[in-house]
Amino acid sequence: MRIVIAGGHGRIALRLERLLSARGYEVAGIIRDPAQGDDLRAAGAEPVLCDLESASVEHVAGILQGAQVAVFAAGAGPGSGAARKDTVDRGAAVLFADAAERARVPRFLMVSSIRADANHPGDDVFDVYLRAKGEADDHLRTRLGLEWTVLRPGELTDEEGTGLVRLEAATGRGPVPRDDVAAVLAELVETPATAGLTLELVSGSKPVAVAVKDVAGN
Repeated sequence: MRIVIAGGHGRIALRLERLLSARGYEVAGIIRDPAQGDDLRAAGAEPVLCDLESASVEHVAGILQGAQVAVFAAGAGPGSGAARKDTVDRGAAVLFADAAERARVPRFLMVSSIRADANHPGDDVFDVYLRAKGEADDHLRTRLGLEWTVLRPGELTDEEGTGLVRLEAATGRGPVPRDDVAAVLAELVETPATAGLTLELVSGSKPVAVAVKDVAGN
């Protein structure tokens, strides 16, 4: 199985690449800085150069050709302004979903954010971010050719993962280590029965595999 991850050098993506490559998958990560390539190779992933803020749908569809899973884990980052929240967190996500559908990639995972909402009020940069993520999620849900799952983690931390989470349609706010977000994504890759679900994720008491099976109805 070939899996392509947008935002391949992100802190969640690098963790996910290590997990998926360890499971024997062929993993590619999209980056725009060639200097990041060695980090991806060390994680077991093939680096693919592409700027999702300027690329065409056709070009990205070519990158996705032959993939069975696409994961959008890109983000403008905490130091970016409102303009890049729109071009990356919304625009690049929309582009990636459209390209995945065009390339006939069956499975699509969106790393979103808890409280993402296209109608979220406010003018602060974080408000813009939540609207951008909400708009991207809404667009993904209209892609009828994709078996999509939207994952909305709570406050991300770099603490060591516990492997214990709460994964539900609505969890309420709370922290979650990036280790555990990556672990949930790896399980979602292997659980197509979660297609069509929007799931919130925070730290909890269920082992990751159990939590994913529970929401999948298994």
